[in-house]
Amino acid sequence: MTLAAHELQVVVAALIERGGRLLISQRRPDAGHGGRWEFPGGKREPGEQDVQALSRELREELGIELPIGPHAWTARSGPLELRFYWCRWADALRPRPLEVTQFRWVPVEALCDYPFPPADSQLVQALVDGRLAR
Repeated sequence: MTLAAHELQVVVAALIERGGRLLISQRRPDAGHGGRWEFPGGKREPGEQDVQALSRELREELGIELPIGPHAWTARSGPLELRFYWCRWADALRPRPLEVTQFRWVPVEALCDYPFPPADSQLVQALVDGRLAR
């Protein structure tokens, strides 16, 4: 099924904060924007709501279950609408890189040291500048 010109593909992603650090994951080399870093998440499937899709993506990519918190940011990139949500970390969780190359807990001020896809650049800058705090 192809998207009509007016239809958007919704992508959901998690801003998972723990002690002043955010969890980021590295895309596999064979993925779009391979090797770049991103906030965990992915495309919403037909019939899913944002929360359902993000919960599924976190299970598939990192093997974790987290409550999805409030909406934090929306960005557009061509036919994509990226929606970011704050997620509360639970100390007992042990993420695993299931569908990503690796993940890291990165101090917010160091996010600019990692290459993100262009669509994430304004969000990353807002986080680094302190304009988007939970």
